[in-house]
Amino acid sequence: MSRTIPSSRPPSNPQALAAAVDAAHQAGALMKKHLRRAKQVNESHQHDIKLELDVRCQKLITRVLARAFPSIPVLGEEGIDAASEQAVARWVVDPIDGTVNFAYGIPHAAVSIALQVRTADGFHSEVGVVYDPFMDDLWTAIRGKPARLNGRIAKVSTRARLDESIVSLGFAKSQDSLKAAQADFLELTHRVRKIRIMGSAALALTYVACGRFDAYVEAGVRLWDIAAGGLIVECAGGSFVTQALPGEHRYGLIASNGLIHDQIPHARTSGAKKKTARSQRASKAPTRS
Repeated sequence: MSRTIPSSRPPSNPQALAAAVDAAHQAGALMKKHLRRAKQVNESHQHDIKLELDVRCQKLITRVLARAFPSIPVLGEEGIDAASEQAVARWVVDPIDGTVNFAYGIPHAAVSIALQVRTADGFHSEVGVVYDPFMDDLWTAIRGKPARLNGRIAKVSTRARLDESIVSLGFAKSQDSLKAAQADFLELTHRVRKIRIMGSAALALTYVACGRFDAYVEAGVRLWDIAAGGLIVECAGGSFVTQALPGEHRYGLIASNGLIHDQIPHARTSGAKKKTARSQRASKAPTRS
């Protein structure tokens, strides 16, 4: 029988993690089932697609989470519970991060679920889950504990030179963020080993967390893209720095192994200070990890 969590206090992190993993697996199974099938498009824009399956996956995730924690609202890409802005705790959900990839049959997309708890200076992620159903990779994190990939401890890379690093760039849909990403590409492409543009913020973050990438830079992402993955990077020993931007729940970010952070152009996070799980230094930037 489900236990109702009073709205005056957040749930225990292990219980929240178990519920989020369950929800991510169920949504991931639905994604995998429909990867090669025709998809119903609800909205189509120049740089973005919204699928009926996005909505269906979020509803599925919401049902699974509500069975365990009926009083915790959901802030998601496909619908925001108004109570999430004032709640003691909230789920932050991207049901399909990498929707354009998924819509085109490219198996590089993921489910992202974070539990955020309100503190004196805003919400912060305490639990993070990112699930790639096509590789069957599950990243998990609880604040203060090691990040894990498929149950094994995950750590960021130890590369300390930018010219030996793989850096992922994100190209968001707004014109300002596209121009910033183009500038990042021109700035970095001759300074790193390789640039990768793969189309899923959650997976870019988790790839940093387990050492597949050394850094990820994007000029304009939404909270639901990064709430889980940012915590996973921190718990893997990396650096996750965000800068609040105009627009609802919108941020610029740099995530890295921490060792190359100061070698990366910081236009995306001007005024922000580095925050690393490795050093445990507090950030004064408006981070939402």
